Amino acid sequence: MTRIAGMAGNRGRNLLNIADRKPGGAEFAVILTNTEDAPVLEAAAERGIPTEVVPLAEDMSRREHEEAVLEALEDYEFDLVCLDGYMRILSDTFLSETPTTLNVHPALLPSFPGMDAWGDALEAGVSVTGCTVHVVTDATDEDGDVLEDEVDMGPIVTQEPIPVYEGDDEDDLKEHVLYKGEFRAYPRAVKWVAEGAVDIDLEAGEVTVDADTPTAPDAEGLPARRLISSDRADTLRYGENPHQDAAVYADYTCDEASVVHADQLNEGAKALSYNNYNDADGALNLIKEFDEPAAAVIKHTNPAGCATADSLAEAYEKALSTDPMSAFGGIVALNRECDAATAEQIIDSFKEVVVAPGYTDDALEVLCEKENLRVLDVGRESRSASDASGDEPRALGKQTERFTEKDLVGGRLVQERDLQSISVDDLEVVTEREPTEEELESMVFAWQTLKHVKSNGILFADGTETVGVGMGQVSRVDAVRLAAMKADEHAEGKDAEGAVMASDAFFPFPDGIEEAAEAGIEAVVQPGGSVNDEDVIEAADEHGMAMAFTGQRSFKHD
Repeated sequence: MTRIAGMAGNRGRNLLNIADRKPGGAEFAVILTNTEDAPVLEAAAERGIPTEVVPLAEDMSRREHEEAVLEALEDYEFDLVCLDGYMRILSDTFLSETPTTLNVHPALLPSFPGMDAWGDALEAGVSVTGCTVHVVTDATDEDGDVLEDEVDMGPIVTQEPIPVYEGDDEDDLKEHVLYKGEFRAYPRAVKWVAEGAVDIDLEAGEVTVDADTPTAPDAEGLPARRLISSDRADTLRYGENPHQDAAVYADYTCDEASVVHADQLNEGAKALSYNNYNDADGALNLIKEFDEPAAAVIKHTNPAGCATADSLAEAYEKALSTDPMSAFGGIVALNRECDAATAEQIIDSFKEVVVAPGYTDDALEVLCEKENLRVLDVGRESRSASDASGDEPRALGKQTERFTEKDLVGGRLVQERDLQSISVDDLEVVTEREPTEEELESMVFAWQTLKHVKSNGILFADGTETVGVGMGQVSRVDAVRLAAMKADEHAEGKDAEGAVMASDAFFPFPDGIEEAAEAGIEAVVQPGGSVNDEDVIEAADEHGMAMAFTGQRSFKHD
């Protein structure tokens, strides 16, 4: 366990933050100050941390005071020294006798060294400042006088950028840098030291941190530290609800087809809302799954219907007929240039947004008849010129973004995107009856579509069109019942009789199969892997169903 000697001049908030978090298991052996009434003393005592006070007498030289500090620390074992507002420049008298000493400076060194980093940053008018954790090195001459050019010039361990907002004064900036910068960077540096990940070469003036080595985009695993920078593209009318403020931020290095970078073609229509962006992104990601002409209608990020066909108009008709009632006010996504025939169908009922990689002139004229139907072009010509190659100049192109992330209160989840794709050859048939070729084709379509249905998710499909979707249920049986209800009561011109059912996770009991059989399902695709697989397979055999396992689940919780 790493033991720390902390040295503070006043409140020692960074030291107390480290004490509370115990990064890498590190703990304080002692906290020392040169001010008898420093608030850090009481706060340390409340945490059971020993304290020492070494007052600075008027006639004490720098070296004499440091020798007194060393004497006060003699009875404590420590592996690291952390400074926090300790307003004394340290010399070799102290540094040569102690382990590595770290300090945090409230600016991105080498910019704005010195005593007023916040004021200097504001005076310079920078939009980004931050903090720096660095190794403390001797900044005095032989007589103990300070060499100003050497202060805060030790090797850098880590930094944290902080934005400077319009209207910030010095007090605002101090708070931002402390709580959003120093409270992140200092514990991070201590953790690295505690874990033995830091290699310090004082002669070369270099610090190497194994734990902070960037992970290449094509390397395995996730980077140890996620650095994000994006620019505000627009302020939105509101968030999910009118009482929530919202904005959309853009990553301009992204070459993948994206609703954030789409051109809105119908001038005069209202801008996209927070929910529009979210739903349109979900719709676009769904139709990226298919090479054939595909259409999807999304409502609240769930597919109300999806289909592929020989033509875009036919695919849209089949997608819409799955659940035209739920499609009201939804988002339409197409993976081909929108033609007039498809556009005529889209405007037959109320839609919020249509997303496609281009539009014919006739289609655009039709769509713009609807005053507030937002028409988004996510085609190659509306994106980066670097992505202008390919067989189809108006197709969606490749999926290039590797990670997705979700903000949590107090953190962020990051994962690889679910880019799994199956073929007929990947399916393991486990029932007495073999699926027909048509059922196998439908299983593959259903599985690729189901990836975009909220869990617990069940999807009924006939050929390459959806028949009923049961999404977001806490019971898998209820998801089957919902899909059956949607197929029987909401679908137009089709039903569940003879359809294929896809489940995003295994069936824990045969009851889901029983419900599916009652609805008319004749084939099932699911991951498998339940302790009750044999009972589930037996139930499928009893009903003459074909069943295939994918060997992988497809949960979508966001």
